[in-house]
Amino acid sequence: MFKILSLFALIVSLEARENPFFPPEGEKDIPFTTNKENGKSPLKQTAISLPPQARVLQKVTIEFKNLDGSVETKSIELENSIDWHLPLLVSQKQTESSSSQEQKTPEQTETKKKNVESKGVISNSTLKFVVSAKSLKIETKSEVLRNFLLASPHRIVMDFKSETEVADFTKKEFDTIFKEIRIGNHKGYYRIVVELDGLYKYSFKNVADGYFIELK
Repeated sequence: MFKILSLFALIVSLEARENPFFPPEGEKDIPFTTNKENGKSPLKQTAISLPPQARVLQKVTIEFKNLDGSVETKSIELENSIDWHLPLLVSQKQTESSSSQEQKTPEQTETKKKNVESKGVISNSTLKFVVSAKSLKIETKSEVLRNFLLASPHRIVMDFKSETEVADFTKKEFDTIFKEIRIGNHKGYYRIVVELDGLYKYSFKNVADGYFIELK
């Protein structure tokens, strides 16, 4: 009986993953598999006219479609008087407090915008990452083997062919939707994991000096 248990333990240990810090090869646990463009133009601003008898705004309900095609609603309870002559406006934009805007010169604002839109991150002599608002360029001569999405947390996983080890690397605290970049070695390849701040679809393209990822 003891010999059988010892043999079973040996088999299990042989099949264990090389690096438990990363998910197993090919794992996919997200509820969708397509990166097809939805073809919708971005929301800028739209207006809703009210009937002349309207006097109090009690609730606003928004209906939206998720990445997997399901439809949900989100409501906010209000109790505010309104003037029906004026339309209600629906828009989406980033805002900053008026006090912070007053403290910044146009040069400071432009510098911050450039820093957020494009910043290079060099990990070692083999790899270079160029991070922008919704895109990530990976400059490398290595051949990509596979790329896929994982959830909880939401992240893009990419495996690159390599017979030599690449230095382990972790970069956190980006000012963009890319929260963290990690690199780890496996037998015959290295893995790059890019953690995101939420749910996204993505496109993965070959470019002249590496690969280009764009989030949608």
